[in-house]
Amino acid sequence: MPLKTAREIPSDLEEEYYQISLEIVQSFNKFRPPLDIFKFREDVGRVVPYYKVGGRLSKEQTEELAELVSGGVIFVSRKDHPVYVKHISYQLDLVLQDKHLKESEIADIFQSALTRRIEEFMDQPVKPVLDKVDEDLRVLTEYLWEDPTRTRALARRLDGEHTLVHHSVNCGFLGLMLFLAYKPADFREHAQGRQIFDRMALGLFLHDLGMTKIPPVLTGKKQQITPEDRQKIQKHTLIGYEMLAKLDLKYPEVEHCVTQHHERMDGGGYPQKHKNGDISEAGALTAVVDSYCAMISKRPYADPMDPMKAAGALSEDRRYDSRLTKLLFSLLYTLQQTSRS
Repeated sequence: MPLKTAREIPSDLEEEYYQISLEIVQSFNKFRPPLDIFKFREDVGRVVPYYKVGGRLSKEQTEELAELVSGGVIFVSRKDHPVYVKHISYQLDLVLQDKHLKESEIADIFQSALTRRIEEFMDQPVKPVLDKVDEDLRVLTEYLWEDPTRTRALARRLDGEHTLVHHSVNCGFLGLMLFLAYKPADFREHAQGRQIFDRMALGLFLHDLGMTKIPPVLTGKKQQITPEDRQKIQKHTLIGYEMLAKLDLKYPEVEHCVTQHHERMDGGGYPQKHKNGDISEAGALTAVVDSYCAMISKRPYADPMDPMKAAGALSEDRRYDSRLTKLLFSLLYTLQQTSRS
């Protein structure tokens, strides 16, 4: 990613530092930024410390800093990436304004922000918190809509711990990659394409919201659950549907993700025992990513499966839409190969 400034800056500088934009600087505490700041000096051809965490900028320095940023000579260290991730994750729209971050770094920010936001919602599934989830997800969909290949960095960040929050975020990231890959090439030119994509994001991240009403004592059991316990757990799809109504989330894509992610092509799923033609695209897709993400995570009663073995098992399971499972296998295989190169 070349640095587009009017100054002559070494191209290898980006390996250790990234240029910072005025919008990001203005989002910091005015006098006490949360991370070290560096200035590029042309006379020596390298960066030198400008501000160190724990210090305090003077009023004159804050004014000077804005001018230096506009001149393209202010940088932050990639060693401070965790601090940067945390800061931007609280103001997620800044991701769309910072042109100097790598895709992998942006994926870290989205994972941090959405994990925290989904956790807030699962703890308190009410409309004001949902609105914040929706706001952050729209930043994510805007970012991915511009370039669908960006989903790959997100799909590489699936958390191996099987909690409701991690599972929801995993399904969201993986599901959006599968959704965009499954759609025809001209989908993004469709008049309602972006709207459908936004709703699918909500559906994927919230497909298990009914589980918030299931006692943890049931979901955390290490031993084989009883048929009675299983019936209680299986009610989460219908509970989720009822919660959507209270949240005024009445979009069909969201409803299908919530109510159909346990339906199976052979009619052996629940809650309505739908078969092939009765299951929506959103429901079938969510069923695939929901099962896959569960299979590759460590659950109380099962060890995680190897990712490719899990994808292979799904691709041979006739209870799932074979077009989606085979595409998922192909996508994951490509991801695996490119991560090795």
